[in-house]
Amino acid sequence: MKKYLALLLSLVMGVTVLAGCGSSSDATEENANNETQQEESAEERTTFTVGFDAEYPPYGYMDENGEYVGFDLDLAQEVCDRMGWELIKQPINWDSKDMELNSGNIDCIWNGFTMTGREDAYAWSDPYVDNSIVFIVMNDSDIQTKDDLAGKIVTTQADSSALTALTATEDNDENLALAASFSTLEQVADYNTAFMNLESGLVDAIAVDIGVAQYQLTSRDGVFRMLEEPLSKEQYAIGFALGNEALRDQVQAVLEEMYEDGTFMEIAAKYADYNLDQMICFGQE
Repeated sequence: MKKYLALLLSLVMGVTVLAGCGSSSDATEENANNETQQEESAEERTTFTVGFDAEYPPYGYMDENGEYVGFDLDLAQEVCDRMGWELIKQPINWDSKDMELNSGNIDCIWNGFTMTGREDAYAWSDPYVDNSIVFIVMNDSDIQTKDDLAGKIVTTQADSSALTALTATEDNDENLALAASFSTLEQVADYNTAFMNLESGLVDAIAVDIGVAQYQLTSRDGVFRMLEEPLSKEQYAIGFALGNEALRDQVQAVLEEMYEDGTFMEIAAKYADYNLDQMICFGQE
């Protein structure tokens, strides 16, 4: 009986070991298949869906004709034209951008999207814009420096890089102390609302990306004013889902072609009124 039990135990252990080896092999093969399918999917693509904040000029917004336009959307359109893809412009709630991306509703987040501090969270393109976070006040405000914001109501967009700059806890003591000096740090859904609240007197200042600030300063000449000292500096890039490097590399290659033949800077020059052409860092070491 003992011999039979020993033999049965040996058979069970052997089957277990073989099953374990088979699982490892299967997992390796599955990963390889997934990578192959991803590459094939990128090659066979016919559409390209860009997720963007529709109230974030000059990067993405609705013009007076009800059309979605902007620097980032212009770049995306040129990429699609060269690749033979149809561009699908998908406005999204900025708070839900990760859900939209990870669910596959959009192929990328391309809309003045800050990579600084998020380097490991997405498959990023190369950075293409050097951006600063600045403060905007009414032109006749007595606020001249960041120190003058003490006791004031400051607002910014929810889930924005400006909010991160004022609330991030790692290596950010100076900005945290600045935010603590405010009477209130408010959050709104979009920057259009922020500027309306500033003009109506509901808030005293806005923390905002400089590209958006320049747009408002230019379109509303003499109404707003920007403080000289920025809150922080960062870079914009295109964010793809982790694991979608194949599509990222395709888009990156086309952007490099566009930069080399001058098309990239021609598109940026359309937004020179907002100093956007002076903020381009694509192709720089």
